[in-house]
Amino acid sequence: MSLKVLFRKKIFDPAAPPVEASHGNSLSKVLSVKDLTFFGIAAVIGGGTFSAIGNACFTGGPGVIVLYIICAIACGFTALCYAEFASRMPVSGSAYSYSYYSFGEIFAWIIGWALLMEYSIGNIYIAFSWSGYFTNLVEAINPAWHIPEWLTINYSEAHDAFLTGKNGSEGFLAWCSAPVVNGLHIIFDLPAVMINLLITALVYVGTKESRNISNAMVILKLIIIGFVIVAGCFYMDIRNWHPFFPNGFSGVMGAVSGVFFAYIGFDAVSTLAEECENPQRDLPKGMMLSLLVCTVIFVILCLVLTAMAPYNLLGVSDPLAAVFKIKGVKWMLFLVSIAAVIAMSSVLLVFQMGQPRIWMAMSRDGLLPPRFAKIHPRFKTPGFATIITGLVVGIPLFFTNEKFVLDFTSIGTLFAFVLVCGGVLTLPHEDSSDNKTTKRFRLPYINGKWIMPFLAILVFIAVFLIPGYSQVLFSSDLNSIAKNIPMLLFLALCVVLSYFAFTRSLSLIPMLGLVSCTYLLTGMETSNWVWFSLWLSFGLIVYFCYGFRKSKLNVKKIEPTTNK
Repeated sequence: MSLKVLFRKKIFDPAAPPVEASHGNSLSKVLSVKDLTFFGIAAVIGGGTFSAIGNACFTGGPGVIVLYIICAIACGFTALCYAEFASRMPVSGSAYSYSYYSFGEIFAWIIGWALLMEYSIGNIYIAFSWSGYFTNLVEAINPAWHIPEWLTINYSEAHDAFLTGKNGSEGFLAWCSAPVVNGLHIIFDLPAVMINLLITALVYVGTKESRNISNAMVILKLIIIGFVIVAGCFYMDIRNWHPFFPNGFSGVMGAVSGVFFAYIGFDAVSTLAEECENPQRDLPKGMMLSLLVCTVIFVILCLVLTAMAPYNLLGVSDPLAAVFKIKGVKWMLFLVSIAAVIAMSSVLLVFQMGQPRIWMAMSRDGLLPPRFAKIHPRFKTPGFATIITGLVVGIPLFFTNEKFVLDFTSIGTLFAFVLVCGGVLTLPHEDSSDNKTTKRFRLPYINGKWIMPFLAILVFIAVFLIPGYSQVLFSSDLNSIAKNIPMLLFLALCVVLSYFAFTRSLSLIPMLGLVSCTYLLTGMETSNWVWFSLWLSFGLIVYFCYGFRKSKLNVKKIEPTTNK
């Protein structure tokens, strides 16, 4: 087998008929730029805001806002690259489809497999977080409605709490009070399972219904979050901001999984291309507007939280509720719980919409069985793929835990972002004068010939000025070198990009997206890379057993695709 076969590409032809026309029923085109912006906000303002932000502040202190800004910049560059792809190729599939056109089939499969981590597996974490706030909300309404501990926690966490002897903790109580059948403790997170079932049913019914509910939830949660920020300002003590970097910059980078998790989801908007009224115009606007709104909220919220309470008290699963509890403002706990339940429901909704559409695109290309591409004749949604997504989210809820899922999801998403930014560099340059006849988004071209090498020099200077980095990078200790392989690869990437930028006058924006996302990957732990490698290895086995043989590019030249 020639290696070239693995890199076979799809060819996009704007003059060809819509891709859905050859697959029976089409999806409903009901989404405007307002709806897309709301979907983006719905996806981003959720678990990262009401849960992961606490651990991020605990790890990095008040200075973690720097990491939020870095992530926002990285996502901004990436969003522009997504927008360029979405305007040129308005098809479902997000980064998967874009990689198929730019890098080839093997990379497309890897991205499709990695996006499974972002959407489906990411929803597992959100479901767990939603359950915690929902349980608090139920008990706040009526203490008599207490849900047994063994029905509000996952099996893994309860078992670990029992083994470590955490007497009095929720996990320990759940293990001791759970019913036992044939020696097996019956412990599972019932609210998490139920919300997954409800969201799956809603997404199955239709895009228009999901849009209306999502928009309503976004408006409600923005109002409540605004109220939480205003109320929190009255309890701020800026002395809690000292020291601003209590664990140094390495501590800030140690929070990259939690911080970046707050941003994943804005790209889910690109999976809705075939349901947009005008994807070439509206998709880019929706992504950029949602990213801007969410970044402002994250930075303000982080500053308020770290001023209300010392950073070392924020390492909890419900930080917004915790700070008001510390201040003795009990009536705010109820409001925060309502906002969290609404926010995380909207995240679950958007992610649960994104995954089936990626599988649908992969199925159209022959990489997955044909049933994944089947559109429900009445609801106009990828029905079978939606059900499978619900199962992929629902089954692991019974045996996995939040920490593992959080780290697992972030690395997969960053990997996808890296390939999207790199993919834009492979696209042929278009004359900006063409925009007079075709009204669509175009990525601004900035010649990086001199700018990129200059920025690379600044990167090297900055890295070696960070305490401890220069000693570690030149250390003879094998463990230290192994731990910093990602940083060494990042520096090598800067050199390579500088060379090609100088010799080929590459566009600056996608290079900046590529560099910033790769830098965030250097903050991932070794265990993250190990699990990610195992996940990709399993995915490649699936590809070679089915997708490689069934690929439409393996049978005949695939028909050019487009949308009107």
